Amino acid sequence: MSKYRNNLPQLSDNLFLTDSGLETTLIFHEGWELPYFAAFDLLNNEEGYFALREYYVRHVALATRYNTGFILESATWRANPDWAVQMGHDAQSLDNLNRAAIDMLRDIRNEFETADTPMVISGCVGPRGDGYNPETMMAAVEAQSYHSQQIESFRKSDADMISAITMTYPEEAIGVTRASLSAGLPVAISFTVETDGRLPSGHTLREAIEMTDAATGNGPAYYMINCAHPTHFEDVLKEGGAWLERIRGLRTNASCKSHAELDEATELDAGNPRELGEQHLTLKRYLPNLTVVGGCCGTDHSHVEEICKALEPVNNDLLV
Repeated sequence: MSKYRNNLPQLSDNLFLTDSGLETTLIFHEGWELPYFAAFDLLNNEEGYFALREYYVRHVALATRYNTGFILESATWRANPDWAVQMGHDAQSLDNLNRAAIDMLRDIRNEFETADTPMVISGCVGPRGDGYNPETMMAAVEAQSYHSQQIESFRKSDADMISAITMTYPEEAIGVTRASLSAGLPVAISFTVETDGRLPSGHTLREAIEMTDAATGNGPAYYMINCAHPTHFEDVLKEGGAWLERIRGLRTNASCKSHAELDEATELDAGNPRELGEQHLTLKRYLPNLTVVGGCCGTDHSHVEEICKALEPVNNDLLV
């Protein structure tokens, strides 16, 4: 049974951590081959299963150490029909793997959750196409139909919510939101931006958030930004506006490189974890409701710890 579907604890003022760059950690640090960046396929074998589990446990240990909440994000960013077909999975196999990913997180929560470290299980939905370059865009109604298959798998599981990660244009975000709400699941929408602070589609963050809210009746529980370095979007946040109150989460990249440069990289750019943490303290000034933090490409648990350490005094002040 889900635990927090009707009462997401990260909507409070308390700090919640999440994980980091799952795929880049597995590929560059642990030597796994992940065709199409598809980590969910590791659930097919025992060695892969335990590699995923150990990755999550390293991050959960941070929440335990610093008395924060934690968002357990499933390894299913690529577990949607188009990508699954390329990997030889049919609809039933895909359903089984999506639900197995949630089962793993449920078991981790059962083992590690405490009153001081509430753990929310999130079913991760990724883009239908490339996460860096939306060559083919769907209308919102098509996106809703397409993503409903994966979201239905999560509805039947112990998932508390949906997180749509690396959304590159508003219509897909609108479709995911509608599909999630139809399934009775709260949803967080996370947009990615280029080095100019705009979505790959050319929309501004403000436009994307306001379009999604307008089309769904403020449907998302909150918004996030992921797969971008703080320097790519800090100036956008400085512009101000009520729309910034809708952003509650950040999953930033370690590297300042563009998406195109990262796509061609053969070595990991891990950046500077401490500097990344300090940059989050600056971003917090523009994002009054920031409560969910983690990493994306190039980051690992050490980056998440530095972000937590930077924000921990802010979090403690909120708890006084």
